[in-house]
Amino acid sequence: MNRHADRHTAQHTARRTEVTGAGGVRLAAWDYAAGVTTGAAGPGPGGRRPGVLLLHGLLGRASHWAPTARRLSPRYRTIALDQRGHGRSGKPEGPYAPDAYAADAIAAIEQLDLAPVTLIGHSMGALTAWQCAVSRPDLVAAVVICDMRASALGAAGQREWEDWTRSWPVPFDTLADARRWFGAEDPWADPPNPVRGDFFAEVMEERDDGWHPHYAPRHLLRSRDPWIRDAHWDELAQVACPALVVRGLDGELGRAEAQEMVRVLPRGSYAEIPDAGHLVPWDQPEAWYAAVEDFLRRAVVEPQAAGSAESC
Repeated sequence: MNRHADRHTAQHTARRTEVTGAGGVRLAAWDYAAGVTTGAAGPGPGGRRPGVLLLHGLLGRASHWAPTARRLSPRYRTIALDQRGHGRSGKPEGPYAPDAYAADAIAAIEQLDLAPVTLIGHSMGALTAWQCAVSRPDLVAAVVICDMRASALGAAGQREWEDWTRSWPVPFDTLADARRWFGAEDPWADPPNPVRGDFFAEVMEERDDGWHPHYAPRHLLRSRDPWIRDAHWDELAQVACPALVVRGLDGELGRAEAQEMVRVLPRGSYAEIPDAGHLVPWDQPEAWYAAVEDFLRRAVVEPQAAGSAESC
């Protein structure tokens, strides 16, 4: 059996639940509400905590969200999803396209009874979040868009990204070797960042010949191909729920583009986090928590509490 670099079990126990995604793909969802007593429940009908679904990026997995999930779980029913091709979810040969990821997330929302849910997405997970909000506004209460661009990236970026994945010196002899390479020796790690090394160590699994990423690079490339060619401004204009755009000061999403995204979003707001790159929630976790929790109070908790008062 493969040995994974998992960290779901510390502090709170996350209960693994299986969800059936689009086309019958088996998806692993990690419920962080399992380790929280009912006395910590936040506002909601009958004491029910508002739902939050965490969606990782293309290079991530659900366990990356463990610190955020634990922070939110006393007040929200917080679930992290391993998207198709990642983590403990099924890894079919396809499809890997934005509509498949969105269909999987919608299946998870419905099967886990999370609606109306706040979708928090990093990078590609943010694209999935806003596409769910457009296609199923009845299910989505709010979205958090973390360091995902709305502009088309172009074919040159795809070629560079493919060359980069081919440069990975896999298999790694040890997990420490993987952490060191991605954190310091990888030419794309500029400047070197131990957080980046930890991030990639989380997606490694041990096989007979050494440590490999748990996902297949060919699946990653198929996933990127549709959304790097297309701009998404029209989609953003159709997101009717409250939306928070978060960027790291040194991330991939530039300030001008982020602010234009906020302008296009009908109910958009903006947060910028200093001393953070693309991995905003892990580079500066406390600033990330503050931005997300403030948004959730304004977008989800306070309106819900006001609605409950009006109904009394």
